[in-house]
Amino acid sequence: MVAAGILLSRIAGLIRNRVFAHYFGTSDAADAFNAAFRIPNFLQNLFGEGVLSASFIPVYAGLRARGQEEEARTAAGVVAALLGLAVSVLVLIGVLFTPWLIDVIAPGFEGEKRDATIRLVRILFPGAGLLVLSAWCLGILNSHGRFFLSYAAPVIWNLAIILTLVWFGGRLSGYPLAEMAAWGSVAGSLLQFGIQIPAVLRLKGATGPTTLRAGAAVRTMLANFWPVFVGRGVVQISAYVDTLISSLLPTGAVAGVSYAQVLYTLPVSLFGMSVSAAQLPAMAGATGEEGARAAELRVRLTAGLRQIAFFVVPSAVIFLALGDVVTSALYQTGEFTRDMALYVWAILAGAAVGLLPSTLGRLYASTYYALHDTRTPLRFALIRVALSLLLGYLFAVKLPPVLGLELRWGAAGLTLASGLAAWVEYSLLKRRLQDRIGKTSMPFSYLAWVWTAAALGAGAAWLGRDLVPVQRPLIGAIFLLGTFGLVYLGVTTASGLPEARRVAGRVWRGQSAGD
Repeated sequence: MVAAGILLSRIAGLIRNRVFAHYFGTSDAADAFNAAFRIPNFLQNLFGEGVLSASFIPVYAGLRARGQEEEARTAAGVVAALLGLAVSVLVLIGVLFTPWLIDVIAPGFEGEKRDATIRLVRILFPGAGLLVLSAWCLGILNSHGRFFLSYAAPVIWNLAIILTLVWFGGRLSGYPLAEMAAWGSVAGSLLQFGIQIPAVLRLKGATGPTTLRAGAAVRTMLANFWPVFVGRGVVQISAYVDTLISSLLPTGAVAGVSYAQVLYTLPVSLFGMSVSAAQLPAMAGATGEEGARAAELRVRLTAGLRQIAFFVVPSAVIFLALGDVVTSALYQTGEFTRDMALYVWAILAGAAVGLLPSTLGRLYASTYYALHDTRTPLRFALIRVALSLLLGYLFAVKLPPVLGLELRWGAAGLTLASGLAAWVEYSLLKRRLQDRIGKTSMPFSYLAWVWTAAALGAGAAWLGRDLVPVQRPLIGAIFLLGTFGLVYLGVTTASGLPEARRVAGRVWRGQSAGD
């Protein structure tokens, strides 16, 4: 259900980005909108799903597992009250101090581009506050085993932006159209929050801010909150480092990184987030003595790692070998040209290096959160950000001239640096957790089969590239990615991997039902 909801929301997001690319391409207005959106999005990500999942769900789910429904209801109300108060204050501060934030986030923006970015940030900030409250709804729904609605709700947010662009796109362009898209985002945020509230009220009745009495459960949530808050802040700072450095590159770099980010976060969200979100309440509700609980965590973690790798490894290979096919099919329309698709492919290939560790790291972090340990992931996140900053500046700004490349190609070096830092963080998370609950890594033979099957799929797709006209990117993507998928699934199924047989069985049952 998590994967289905995320898939729908991500498909809507891809459609939104295709429509956005049609009207903006890699223009100054596209750079301004994407940079502006990152600033209030920082608020959403900082207080939203990641922090609440780590600090709220383990305690809330644990209370419900022990039958303490009243205390769980009270804790949910206190969290909602504190969250609403904190977000309101931060939105106000953000709107007032927007010019100074722009100087920090996008120092390379000047003149009209900078002024437009300031206006866009001030429009977007209230919408981000509403999305934070949507994350509180997600925490309640997930703890009750209701996964689909909370992860599918962003569809309505994407739809609001799409309809705004289509409605005004024929009459406006450039910065005025970007401002209308920002207002569409705010309207979508309100709708996304509103669509979840009825289900939350039906599940728990008075889950709103009815009391501020902080019991032991609330104190535990707050104790867990701050390390995760800082940790998420560190990760978000890493994303803003990408924006800061890319703003120093020529026009199109900020937009190019944003277009690529939509693609490489798709498998992270669809597979890493779905498995982690589904496992966290179950891990947090595990009971028994320490040895039995550790054994249950190992079983769940190992199964989750295999499940993630089965889908993320081929995703990384597709981004490396067939990234131009993907970007052309999704973005090549209107102002977005073939050359722009190749540029985004280079950025996407750099990000593919860190795709697997970034996704597996989510599940490892969720396991720490289930153990009520939020400080260990924080320490390793700090190391990742420091490496991303150092390597990102070297690879994006210093390395291209040394290699005789145009400076704009530094955007690919930026995502490559982030990928290398992700490998370091993943290794640290894995090693420390194994000291606590025992070995959880995947067998070498399993990874060998998965990587081999993905490589064979990429090779088969490359052989068919000449059969597809460049002028028909969507047809080419269907043919080439379909070839890749058939070869990958065929090889992994023949090798006896249970994950492949489950997927093949579902496909076969679906065909049989259709017949």
